[in-house]
Amino acid sequence: MQSDDKRDISRRAAVGGSAGLLVAGLVGCSDDDVGTSGSGGAGGSGAGGQGSTTGTATGTTTSAATTGSASTTASTGTGSSGGWASGGTAGMTDKASYPDPFQDPLGNACTLTQAMTLGPCYAQTIEREDISEGSPGLPVRLALLVVDTSCNPVGGAVVDIWHTSYEGFYSGEDAPSLCTLDDPEAEAGRWFRGVQTTGADGKVFFDTCFPGWYSGRAIHIHFQVRSGNQTYVTSQLFFAEDLVQEIFATHPDYSPFGQPDTPNATDGIYDVSGELTTAQMTDGAMLASKVVVVD
Repeated sequence: MQSDDKRDISRRAAVGGSAGLLVAGLVGCSDDDVGTSGSGGAGGSGAGGQGSTTGTATGTTTSAATTGSASTTASTGTGSSGGWASGGTAGMTDKASYPDPFQDPLGNACTLTQAMTLGPCYAQTIEREDISEGSPGLPVRLALLVVDTSCNPVGGAVVDIWHTSYEGFYSGEDAPSLCTLDDPEAEAGRWFRGVQTTGADGKVFFDTCFPGWYSGRAIHIHFQVRSGNQTYVTSQLFFAEDLVQEIFATHPDYSPFGQPDTPNATDGIYDVSGELTTAQMTDGAMLASKVVVVD
């Protein structure tokens, strides 16, 4: 994708025209797509705890609801306007300095992560840490910690994530056309899809970019946690609303698209338990983190 042409921004209307089909697919999937935690299931009830982010954040943070004894801070989107990096994951020039967002103890009150729909835009994925394929956008270091209900790290779990480009398109020729809008670059690419396997510490990291929006949905990242033939949870991650508003008001890659038409509060799938903790790093990249609790 080219970062300087804001390819066919007018097609936002086309996305809106497909929104009814897309949202219907997102919220109307069969029970097999969501399920409950446990053998053969794909989810559970409740919300995972969240570790605090420390170190190089430049924005003001406020407390957010959490489970367990870990303190939690979530960015309110007050990183300096224009201070967010551009250029995709190549903009992570100071990654060695990023803090570990999972330093605080989780306690013993880890609650199952809430299951959410798989949605229609899942497609073939690739094992890799950088899932951007050189795409432009605000660079995001996504850190996930997978633990069980006793707050012990789960090693060997496959974490699969997928989300849109900054333009609001999913990738993959095997994705439904309502997800790619038959865009040739979207169909030819497989950007913003990837899997990583947790180590003994239960952690995985992805280098990606902040997602774009399409009509009818809040900004979100899909994820699934699996082990062998068992799916532990299928769910979605979200960003604080004022952070989203800031990025789409001030970031040069995102502002041409205007504000998303669906805020968190009116999204039919959003739940506050799925919000990521975020912080702006010294190089302008975003560190986003979440504890995922599986049974």
